[in-house]
Amino acid sequence: MSWITSLQPDLVLGKSVLGITPQVIRDRQIKGLILDVDETIIPVGRKQLDPEVADWATEIKSIVPLSLVSNNVGYERIRLIAEGMGVPFIASAGKPSRRKLRKAAEAMNLPYEHIAMVGDRLFTDILAGNRLGLFTVLVQPMLEPNSRDPKNLLRNAEFWISRQLGITLSDLS
Repeated sequence: MSWITSLQPDLVLGKSVLGITPQVIRDRQIKGLILDVDETIIPVGRKQLDPEVADWATEIKSIVPLSLVSNNVGYERIRLIAEGMGVPFIASAGKPSRRKLRKAAEAMNLPYEHIAMVGDRLFTDILAGNRLGLFTVLVQPMLEPNSRDPKNLLRNAEFWISRQLGITLSDLS
């Protein structure tokens, strides 16, 4: 697998995770979702999901299984978020390593190509998902209102490098 294919999301949503609708799931034949945590479903540092994200998770969980896989080392915080959603989780995942992502995928007992890795970062979430053969979805980050994105410089660098490699990051939804 080349760097270009390793970093190319299967779907660039152009919206937050809330844009993953039951229709998107059906259209893409997705049978399970593995979600990154920080800035994918919740702003960094928060311990409780926004009500609209919690409602989204409840709706989606009625259709396909969900699991959280986070690089965050704050085990207790990730545990609280996962328990609030009623889903399994893995903290300190070390993405783009595939090891803990593979563990979450195997727990779903589904073919990898029917599981989507959903995240806001190319060089962790998308790279890890593609390396494992998952369907990958790049979403817009969820940030605190009126806050400056602490990872903006890094994210911009990721996107610049990706564009130089020929990776398409326009909204494909």
